[in-house]
Amino acid sequence: MEGGSKSKMKERVERQKGVNPRIEPFVPTKGHDPRELKSWAKRTGFVSTTFSGESGRNSLSRRDLDSGRDLNVRNNESVGFDLERGVDKTETVSPKIELDPILGRARNRGVEIEPDLGPIDEGSRNGRGENLGRRVEMEPDLGSIDEGLRNGRGRGRGENLGRRVEMEPILRAHNEERKDAMNANGNGGNSANGDVNGNGHIAQAAAPVTEPRKDDGNVDEEVGMGEYPDGEDPSYGGWHQSARLKCGLRENPGLVPLMFYGLQHYLSLAGSLIFIPLITVPTMGGSDKDTANVVSTMLLVSGLTTILHSYFGTRLPLVQGSSFVYLAPALVIMNSEEYRNLAEHKFRYIMRELQGAIIVGSIFQSFLGYSGLISLFLRFINPVVVAPTVAAVGLAFFSYGFPQAGSCVEISLPQILLILIFTLYLGGISIFGRRVFRIYAVPVSVMIIWAYAFFLTAGGAYNFKGCSPNIPNSNILIDACRKHADTMRHCRTDVSNAMRTAAWVRIPYPFQWGVPTFRLRTSFIMVIVSLVASIDSIGNYHSAAIRMNLKAPTPGIVSRGIGLEGFCSVLAGLWGTGTGSTTLTENVHTINGTKVANRRAVQLGAALLILFSFVGKVGAILASIPQALAAAVLCFIWALIVALGLSTLQYTQNASSRNVIIVGVSLFFGLSVPAYFQQYAPETGLILPGYLIPYAAASNGPVHTGNAQFNFAMNALMSLNMVVTLLVAFVLDNTVPGSRQERGVYVWSNAEDIMTDPSSLLDYSLPSRVARCFHWAKCVGT
Repeated sequence: MEGGSKSKMKERVERQKGVNPRIEPFVPTKGHDPRELKSWAKRTGFVSTTFSGESGRNSLSRRDLDSGRDLNVRNNESVGFDLERGVDKTETVSPKIELDPILGRARNRGVEIEPDLGPIDEGSRNGRGENLGRRVEMEPDLGSIDEGLRNGRGRGRGENLGRRVEMEPILRAHNEERKDAMNANGNGGNSANGDVNGNGHIAQAAAPVTEPRKDDGNVDEEVGMGEYPDGEDPSYGGWHQSARLKCGLRENPGLVPLMFYGLQHYLSLAGSLIFIPLITVPTMGGSDKDTANVVSTMLLVSGLTTILHSYFGTRLPLVQGSSFVYLAPALVIMNSEEYRNLAEHKFRYIMRELQGAIIVGSIFQSFLGYSGLISLFLRFINPVVVAPTVAAVGLAFFSYGFPQAGSCVEISLPQILLILIFTLYLGGISIFGRRVFRIYAVPVSVMIIWAYAFFLTAGGAYNFKGCSPNIPNSNILIDACRKHADTMRHCRTDVSNAMRTAAWVRIPYPFQWGVPTFRLRTSFIMVIVSLVASIDSIGNYHSAAIRMNLKAPTPGIVSRGIGLEGFCSVLAGLWGTGTGSTTLTENVHTINGTKVANRRAVQLGAALLILFSFVGKVGAILASIPQALAAAVLCFIWALIVALGLSTLQYTQNASSRNVIIVGVSLFFGLSVPAYFQQYAPETGLILPGYLIPYAAASNGPVHTGNAQFNFAMNALMSLNMVVTLLVAFVLDNTVPGSRQERGVYVWSNAEDIMTDPSSLLDYSLPSRVARCFHWAKCVGT
């Protein structure tokens, strides 16, 4: 205490004498703690009322940095300030901790300098074996400066100094004028020891800028935005980096390239768009013709909703489609006890109940978005909540994936291996400038294995004497045929009669399966599931903006996107796809792999989907894919969803024990609690196949009250992995103490960003005529 008092007294005396004391460096002891930094700022004299943990309004946008608009400090330019001599009391300098507006991570903004300051010069720190990295940011009239300084020389030793200053190009002439004006006021030249300007401040001469050598161990080489060290593409293993896009959001390379990019985009998402009906329709007791019709309907709804979202939603090039978020609750409703023994018109009864539930849940989601309530909810949705929730969506089907694919291992195993070889081993191979194996891994592998299965079928590999694959299990009298019935249905390529029964031209229309049925129990399930879908989409918006080098959308824009997704799900309920429509999680993987994020390309691809939906034979061809082959592809897609969900943790402090425990506990109980509810489904093995038993807990769960509909809804919700995971993660992340940097809180743009730089959010702006209609709704980010 006595030593500290003498030190403070000495600094006070030196300031009174006009001598600026030496400033001690800030060395954190407890990680990212803003209070510790604030204490250091007060102790060293860097006191400012603008101390904040929020991100600044004047940070460089990723697009500006990616286009390479930076300035290097010339020999006679002075930028920065002298840490050795300190600063005058009249100057307003504030150290800040900032959240990176792109990645949401904490970064040290260093020193913020008010606009009324003259030229500032930063001298290098003289210390033995010490390195210094500091960022200096000016207010909007001076632009943004992003400077990294590394000096590893000892006192009196001359070694290379690497310095790089990035700022907006418009500041070049501005700084030259400021420098000339200051020279006219008393700064006659530069010297090795520094000059005194007209205000009496000491400014050292800037060291000449030298390019650091690659073999210089004391200087870190800088890599510009969009340039990858050692020529490595960050999309191939570097999720935290932004991709250099081949075709940006508003670019127009021409009709032919746009059509190619659009087909490429949808082909890479083929597994997510068309394989859900191959699971749901047979489970509902539908025929092959019904499967083909549902596939065509899904293509139509996906095309319509994607176009609507690109015009009236967030306007990001994100494909909308039937989401796996809705698949698990749909399977729960399909396997309820009242439908197990239903023989006639089972498909239509179940489909109409799904339609009614989806419509009610979607209306709630639309209200949540357009009312602006979701923007208030955003403060509680962080990567620690999104990551395990999205991962649980994929993990929910672990009991369905390989048990279904394993019914024909000679097809499913080669399919899984081929996808992995294409994506992991051959993904970096470029053919005609295209990463063909990575982008088209699913469609190419499906065509190869489908042809292989055709030759197996034609060669008699699945021919069993006296057995026919078209006879239902209940009518099979021969025990040997009953044993091989599943093998024939899952492996043979000629089992489906969709090609023979489907019409050439068929236009899907609303209420094609009948009038929807509305029941309280299923509607309540879909209301909760719509919340999960909204959280999934929020994470997709943020991740897509990063991949496209855009500013994060405002909460109003997010609300607009969620509101429109609710409206699109209403359309899915009216047309009868069996699941709701939402932003596909795989969009982020597609943008990262294709390097294309063009709005027009996605719109053209959506228009092609609509045209294909009118050709009934297209749906029939897709419906003829063997079930084991479809299940093998879905195993990969569900695993990809798990990986994409967990990759969201890159925006947090991965090493934080808080985050690790929350994610681990959420995933564990998200799997274990549903397993507890699913064990209350006895005597279903005689009626349901084993891979559907986990989805039959709604009718036999442990919740027993006086209300049967409440029992069904609660047993169903608690048997869904994603719902339990979301509940646990949401409660823990918002109650366990943790800093914003540690939690990786999403940083969304705000109204001040629009006022400072109106063009920064131009990519999200609605068309002018549409914006007039929504002018009254400030909550939807018009």
